[in-house]
Amino acid sequence: MTVSKLSTELLDQLLSDYKKPEDLIGENGLLKQLTKALVERALEAEMEHHLGHARHDAVTNSTGNARNGRSSKILKGEFGELPIEVPRDRHGSFEPQIVGKHQRRWTGFDDKIISLYARGMPVREIQSHLEEMYGTEVSPTLISSVTDAVTDEAKAWQMRPLNRLYPIVYMDCIHVKVRHDGMVRTKAVYLALGVNMSGEKELLGIWIAQTEGAKFWLQVVTELKNRGVQDIFIACVDGLKGFPEAIEAVFPKTAVQLCIVHMVRYCLNFVSWKMRKDVAADLRAIYAAATAEEAELQLMAFDEKWDEAYPSIGQSWRRNWQRIIPFFDYPPEIRKVIYTTNAIESVNMSLRKITKNRGSFPSDDALTKLFYLALRNISKKWTMPIRDWKSALNRFSIQFDDRMPRH
Repeated sequence: MTVSKLSTELLDQLLSDYKKPEDLIGENGLLKQLTKALVERALEAEMEHHLGHARHDAVTNSTGNARNGRSSKILKGEFGELPIEVPRDRHGSFEPQIVGKHQRRWTGFDDKIISLYARGMPVREIQSHLEEMYGTEVSPTLISSVTDAVTDEAKAWQMRPLNRLYPIVYMDCIHVKVRHDGMVRTKAVYLALGVNMSGEKELLGIWIAQTEGAKFWLQVVTELKNRGVQDIFIACVDGLKGFPEAIEAVFPKTAVQLCIVHMVRYCLNFVSWKMRKDVAADLRAIYAAATAEEAELQLMAFDEKWDEAYPSIGQSWRRNWQRIIPFFDYPPEIRKVIYTTNAIESVNMSLRKITKNRGSFPSDDALTKLFYLALRNISKKWTMPIRDWKSALNRFSIQFDDRMPRH
C-alpha cells in the first residue's frame, strides 16, 4: 500500500493524540512506534509463510515445526535504537529477511557510517554525529568494524586487471603523516590516474612508501604492466629526478611529458617576489609558443634577459628540454590536457581536504582504507570524457597508428 492510498480515517486515528513535533518524530514518537509495529508484523508474516500456517492455527507442515516464542533485539538506525521482538520456530530454521538473524543495524546505517568516514570525519566525530542526529550510541569499535569491511574490497580493487592501453597516464605523489613503530612519520602516497580509450578518467591504484623516489615509481609502473597495461602514449609527471627514466625502463615507447606548471613553480622559487610576475610572463612565452622551434627561440631570449640574474632557470629548462617539448606535437586543445598534471592534482586536493583534520593515521591500512573510500566518492563525479577527447583520439590514431588497437 502506498502512502497516497492510506485512508484519511486511518491517518486521523494515528494522529489523534498529536500535539507537537516530538509526538511524531521524538524518541517515543509515532513514527518510531509505527516502524516497530510494521517490522514486527512483517516478521510475523514471514514466519507464517515459513511455517505454512497462521498463529493459533493447526500445524500443517510435514515436519511439525511451529512457533516457539520470541527473542528481543535492538536495531540501530536513523530512528535511534529500536527494540523489536523476533519470532522463533522450534527447529530454528526460520531465516527472517527484513531483519537478518545477526543484524543489529538497520539497512543503510552502515552506509551512513562509511559515507561520513569517507569524507574524512574521525571516528570520535562520527560517533558524536550519529548520537546527536539519531540519538543512538555507536562505539568506536563498531565504526572501525564497519569501515574495515571495505578492506578486502580495496585490496581486490588494487589488484584488478587493467586495460591494455591508456593513451594518457598522470602520476603524482602526496605526503601524509602515519604512525609507525610508535613514531609519526611522513609517508609518500603514490597515485596513478589513467585516461582510457573512451576519454574517461580511471584511478589505477594507490601505493604507500616511506619517501617519494624514482626507485619506488619503477615498482609502481612495473605493477601496472603486471596488471595488464601494455602501452601508454603519454605519461604526465612532475620533475622528480629519475622519474622519466623509471617509466621508460618499463614502457620504452612512452613519451614522458614534464608538468609545465611544476617547472614554472620550481623556477619561480629562485626569483624575488618583486620580479616573479615578469619572469613568469617570459616563461609563459616559452611554453605558449606554437612550435618547439619557436619555444627554443623564446628560451634563448629568456636566457639573454635573465641568465645573469637567474642562471639556474635556463639551465633547468635546457636540461629537461626533451621532456618539456612533447606537447608541442599536438594542437592547443590537446596541449591543455597533457602539459600539466592538474587532473591528478585536483584529486590530491580532494584528498588533502579529508586529511587536514587528522594529525596522523594509526597505520598504513587505515590510510589506504580512507583513501580508497574517498577516491571511490571522487570517481563517481567522472561521468563524462575529458574535454575535446575525440580530437585527441583522432590525433593519437594518426601519430600512434601502429600502436592503436584495431577493434
